[in-house]
Amino acid sequence: MSDMNYYRPSAFPPAIKNLIIINVLVFFAQYIFGPSHPEINNLFALHSIQSVYFKPYQAITYMFMHGSIDHLLFNMLALWMFGSLLENSWGIGRFLFFYLATGVGAAIAHLIVLYYEMAPVMEMIKRFPPEDQLKALYSDVFEVNGIQYTVNGITIGASGAVFGCLAAFGYLFPNSLIYLYFLIPIKAKWFVIIYGAIELWMGVKNSAGDNVAHFAHLGGAIVGLIIVIFWNKSRRRSLY
Repeated sequence: MSDMNYYRPSAFPPAIKNLIIINVLVFFAQYIFGPSHPEINNLFALHSIQSVYFKPYQAITYMFMHGSIDHLLFNMLALWMFGSLLENSWGIGRFLFFYLATGVGAAIAHLIVLYYEMAPVMEMIKRFPPEDQLKALYSDVFEVNGIQYTVNGITIGASGAVFGCLAAFGYLFPNSLIYLYFLIPIKAKWFVIIYGAIELWMGVKNSAGDNVAHFAHLGGAIVGLIIVIFWNKSRRRSLY
């Protein structure tokens, strides 16, 4: 059931507004308290399941944290652009479920990829003496033969959930125009396909120094598509 009866369609619907407020407040808390409390990242950012700091609840908390003001602003702008029409169409409850589900789906996709990427590092650590194993497992970075490794890297940001919103927007409103750089018009369906292809290519390429979680973005988009296709089919069945 949609929650549309509880509020009127809005350019700034309530769930979107409150998600943006929460993300902004969390960012300021990170900025103010983070330097004096580095354990904030250990507690709430998403870690590989091989990390000693991994906790299941991080699959939700990570999506409310951001690494820079640019990171925050880009995600919140995209959330408003693509999420507002979805919330107006679905209502508050359904949209919030969708947003959280796509964020968790993005986290799971990222954790699966991380698990396989980290497997060689974990095998290397197993060959260390016991005391060095502990140092490596709890350190931010450890070095072997001049090469730096870590098992405690963090993933933060709402991008996975935002990609879920983008994918749903492209599926439901395929011919809507999106203006790249506010100037170049492109239909939503082509924007989603091209952007998804770029993310897949960048994820497979896995360039050195690229700290973007491309497979998390793809995971959020795929989960978003699965949910919206299922909802559409269920709605059609209910109409017959």
